[in-house]
Amino acid sequence: MGVSAAAPLWGPPGLLLTLVLHPTVCVRSHWDYCVLGAGPAGLQMAAFLQRAGRDYVVFERAPAPGSFFTRYPRHRKLISINKRYTGKVNAEFNLRHDWNSLLSHDPRLLFRHYSRAYFPDAGDMVRYLGDFANRLGLHVLYNTTITHVTLDKDQGAWNGHYFILTGQKGQTYQCSVLLVATGVSVPNQVDFPGSEYVEGYESVSVDPEDFVGQNVLILGRGNSAFETAENILGVTNFIHMLSRSRVRLSWATHYVGDLRAINNGLLDTYQLKSLDGLLESDLTDLAIVKDHKGKFHITLKFFLEETSANQSADSVTLPQDDNDNFAMRVAYDRVIRCLGWKFDFSIFNQSLRLSSGSEFSKKYPLIRASYESKGSRGLFILGTASHSVDYRRSAGGFIHGFRYTARAVHRLLEHRHHGVAWPSTQLPITQLTSAIIRRVNEASGLYQMFGVLADVILLKENATAFEYLEELPAQTLAQLGTLTGRTARHGLFVLSMEYGKNFSGPDKDVFFHDRSVGHTEDAWLSNFLHPVVYYYRRLPTEQEVRFRPAHWPLPRPTAIHHIVEDFLTDWTAPVGHILPLRRFLENCLDTDLRSFYAESCFLFALTRQKLPPFCQQGYLRGQGLASTESLQRHGVDSGLLQDYAALDHLDASRQPGHHRPGGHPPAPGPALESLDGNREEL
Repeated sequence: MGVSAAAPLWGPPGLLLTLVLHPTVCVRSHWDYCVLGAGPAGLQMAAFLQRAGRDYVVFERAPAPGSFFTRYPRHRKLISINKRYTGKVNAEFNLRHDWNSLLSHDPRLLFRHYSRAYFPDAGDMVRYLGDFANRLGLHVLYNTTITHVTLDKDQGAWNGHYFILTGQKGQTYQCSVLLVATGVSVPNQVDFPGSEYVEGYESVSVDPEDFVGQNVLILGRGNSAFETAENILGVTNFIHMLSRSRVRLSWATHYVGDLRAINNGLLDTYQLKSLDGLLESDLTDLAIVKDHKGKFHITLKFFLEETSANQSADSVTLPQDDNDNFAMRVAYDRVIRCLGWKFDFSIFNQSLRLSSGSEFSKKYPLIRASYESKGSRGLFILGTASHSVDYRRSAGGFIHGFRYTARAVHRLLEHRHHGVAWPSTQLPITQLTSAIIRRVNEASGLYQMFGVLADVILLKENATAFEYLEELPAQTLAQLGTLTGRTARHGLFVLSMEYGKNFSGPDKDVFFHDRSVGHTEDAWLSNFLHPVVYYYRRLPTEQEVRFRPAHWPLPRPTAIHHIVEDFLTDWTAPVGHILPLRRFLENCLDTDLRSFYAESCFLFALTRQKLPPFCQQGYLRGQGLASTESLQRHGVDSGLLQDYAALDHLDASRQPGHHRPGGHPPAPGPALESLDGNREEL
């Protein structure tokens, strides 16, 4: 009797039910898509695959989703905002200010239902991710640790090879596409003499009582360092913070991974001279020695190298022996390392070529702008580990950013392996202005992944219509046809959100006088986040994308338009926002994008060789507003139409007894403007 396969039925976390048809069961071992990690990025990709009906599985080593958040952040408060109220009912707009929700079609799976706190507790995130996986019925194999990943070449495979995953019990799994969403989980460490005395962020006590009356030195300058300091600020003698770089404030850099205001109490006590302080030095030049009382002293490595091996720590030369004003001449009770995290490369075979060995690639895997590995086709990096694409430039390392980059990867895979072109909407050219205005006022993906994701608008022949693609990775523009299945034969616009070129940086004063721009003629000088429209007569080449101007997200275009920044991020002002945009589009297309009522189209048809697109696509096809008495009166009152009744009355008064045959002709529908074009459609 043959061996029957087991069909997995996905149940609650930690529970995998199998339909057993024979005492000997073959566990399924091949999937089209394998996702490593059931954190936010892994679950987000699983949701997209599930909705598309694809063959996939998620491997998770813990018994439930979101295991990272069961331990981190150590002091349990997230720094991702949970803005529950915006005054808007538009769900897409509200996601601009919801930094925790994943994307789904279930309105119950919005994070606002899980916490009232503006900065939520990490436990709420664990609960949310569990519900997300369960309610969507995502296919997750819990308690499954993948210990090794390698390649098996096979010409019949989608990408010329399969990915072979080995589990903790020696079982193997085969996948056509591998999606790695394991985050960055290995603590960064610096190897210097005395580093064995340092406690790590991942294990140090979080009970403030353990630090009462102590002198504490923290190594690091990011949110984990300041989070640790904030927790013990009120009980220590003092806290010194040491790092090789200056503090980077998120409000100055506009990068949410830099120091957030919620954690920066130490800056107050430092600048107001309340014993705490910040210092800069390269940690690799330092050493820590321990005296006979168990206190720690900071010295320089070369002093230690001059000391013979048999000398006691109390006899080691210290910097204050040469300079009695040395800033760190005090002894410390605790030294805590808070240096951030890096990607765990240990399970990946070298044949996958995920790292080049450079300093930066030790933190993140080597990937392309499409989030695909540079070394292995079909291997994609999702979530925090994909942040190398936009490190310190956008939000791709955080939920409110990578939920959109995961969607971009899914759309790419749908086209590559299933022939489903990138989703698009085709509209008549007369709706181009309104389509752009809608996106800049609603779209969350553009807003959060500013400068990284962009909308692409493909023009049709003779600019009679356009095709709208949302949220393409901007630096993949040259590969548009390959990645999306769409072509740009007649020119294109690209819509991006950007900060001013010289507004962001750790040394910038972002509160300077006259920092905002209010006049449309100065829109290109806008500092705050604002929409930018690029026009290209042809699709840029890969070389043009690669060698684009410094700090530009895209190559130099044929023409460019900045929509002036707005204090309310509401780009609907008729004169300040919409009119300049429409004129820019008209100049690029050499056409008139205004809308007209029937009378103007009728008169244009009699007097012009080329009609505006609105008249071509509406009036000449018998479409548009029909004349009614109320519309006619509105047109007359607004000065857009002649008052034929008044003219007839005037004629009658001048020529008694003379009447126009049949009375005055019925008035066409009112026009939005007069023939001389002085009145603009706004």
